[in-house]
Amino acid sequence: MSIAERRIAEPAVSLSMLLRGEAGDLLGSTDVRLADYVDEIVRSGFPAIRTLSGRSLRRQLDGYVTRIIDADFHEQGYTVRRPEVLSSWMKAYAAATSTTASFDTIRDAATGGHGDKPAKTTTQPYRDILKKLWIVDPLPPWLPSRNILNRLGQAPKHHLTDPALAVRVLGLDAKALLAGDESTTPVPKDGTLLGNLFESLVTLCVRVYAQMAEAHVRHLRLQGGRREIDLIVERGDGKVLAMEAKLGGTVNDEDVKHLRWLQEELSGDLLDALVVNTGPTAYRRSDGIGVVPAALLGV
Repeated sequence: MSIAERRIAEPAVSLSMLLRGEAGDLLGSTDVRLADYVDEIVRSGFPAIRTLSGRSLRRQLDGYVTRIIDADFHEQGYTVRRPEVLSSWMKAYAAATSTTASFDTIRDAATGGHGDKPAKTTTQPYRDILKKLWIVDPLPPWLPSRNILNRLGQAPKHHLTDPALAVRVLGLDAKALLAGDESTTPVPKDGTLLGNLFESLVTLCVRVYAQMAEAHVRHLRLQGGRREIDLIVERGDGKVLAMEAKLGGTVNDEDVKHLRWLQEELSGDLLDALVVNTGPTAYRRSDGIGVVPAALLGV
């Protein structure tokens, strides 16, 4: 379930209107704050368990992960000879949420950077089967058919189907996330784990809204990481909406520098640009870039 489907606030900004270039002024306010978003990350969007909390919720999510390892792989015709290796790989993948870390980096992180590394022939089926089961749900890179930009990276961004699964695989909870406890995240990344999980939550939501609007969601990264934009939502005619997910409640010029760069590069092919954050108010900056609290974004 997306944030809009969870009904924690009434959406005030329509992704469909943004994709039509009809958003105009952005208005709306919400009482949803950072702690509420962390609660949504931890509680998950699985409808059947959203009424649970505390130990009951953790046991349901842990049981789901255990079933994946113990039963779902077998049902897909693959025998997991060393469940602890698959469990470690899933933990490393969860730590790489919202990054483009290489699969060699993830494989290395699964063994603490040393020791008995699983072979690529072992970890490749992990990725393939978890993707088939809709547990691993990577975000593809944006590679426009027209050669608008040069040197675009081609690595996917890593996501589990729900960021709550990443939290449980890493053995964390809301308190640990708010405290910045990243002792269980060995994969190098920019920013904080909580920031990456918030981006994953926003990605989940935007994918739902974009599907309703018959649009595709990708990410943009130049080779070497000189420029990155979290979400590119592309219409059928190739025109795009660019979005950044920022954990903070305020937005400054540094937060929008890549969006402003894309404004110059794409010109008329850029329908709109906005930052999705945890702040209280939707508005449009003087440079035309929108700021929208995640709770206010909808279909």
